[in-house]
Amino acid sequence: MTDTAGTPWPTLPSTFLALAPDAHTLERSAAVVLPVPYDATTSFRGGTREGPRAIIHASRQMEDYDPELDRVTCDVGIHTAPELEPHAGGPAAMVARVEQAVGWYADRGKLVAMLGGEHSLTPGAVRAMAKRVPRLSVLVFDAQADLRDDYQDSPYSHATASRRMLDSAPVTLVGVRSMTDGEMALVRQRGIPFFPRNADPITEVDAIVASLSDNVYVSVDLDGFDPSFMAAVGTPEPGGMGWWEVLRIIRAVAERRRIVGFDVMELAPGEGPVACAYAAAKLAYKMIGYATHQAR
Repeated sequence: MTDTAGTPWPTLPSTFLALAPDAHTLERSAAVVLPVPYDATTSFRGGTREGPRAIIHASRQMEDYDPELDRVTCDVGIHTAPELEPHAGGPAAMVARVEQAVGWYADRGKLVAMLGGEHSLTPGAVRAMAKRVPRLSVLVFDAQADLRDDYQDSPYSHATASRRMLDSAPVTLVGVRSMTDGEMALVRQRGIPFFPRNADPITEVDAIVASLSDNVYVSVDLDGFDPSFMAAVGTPEPGGMGWWEVLRIIRAVAERRRIVGFDVMELAPGEGPVACAYAAAKLAYKMIGYATHQAR
């Protein structure tokens, strides 16, 4: 889509899907794409601060029609918010900033699609939604369990993301294939719904949906996918999930529960081909489609 931007010639706006800002204002849009460039606690490969811009840039090449849903998803309105400025006060302060921003958009009835940025940000979004949505649960796709209570002396690390989400709402973990024995002990102790990715694809879709409450926040750490497909991540763990394997689960959740917000995290575009940024953009668009399809 083109935007004149006050000139007599067409231009491409720097928005998700190159959607015209005057048509996809905050007031007119059902969904808000919130870019959060942040990379402070990554411990292997960095670069997630570049993820949001890479995703938005790649999205400008996508078609807006979704043949799976037989609809032009962006007809619901997708507003691209300004980037959230990183907080120099450390990851705890940044999580609080995310909570403030996500809560502000949620109070205006928007489906918030956060683009990261490292996974340490997600607890802020979950905290915001848990204060506003009754019976919230969280569905996390991740290669790592991220259930440590602290990592490298910080309780707000990318390696503690799921543990901090648990402070606000129940969490279901899908796709995990790397964890400590202490994290497994916590899974068993608390009865955390746990669907690891082993040699075969995950097929327990009904059980995953059943583990979730009426309102669901979905968090996708892109390393939940197999690195042969998604190499541009900080921790490329082998043996991951496939594209349709993940989408089948998310669509089932959207059909039987209400997705109130989601994020796509941990893209490190410098660590892989541009196809990874495109896939991340496509994933975000698919999730907006799933989350708004039933409401329509």
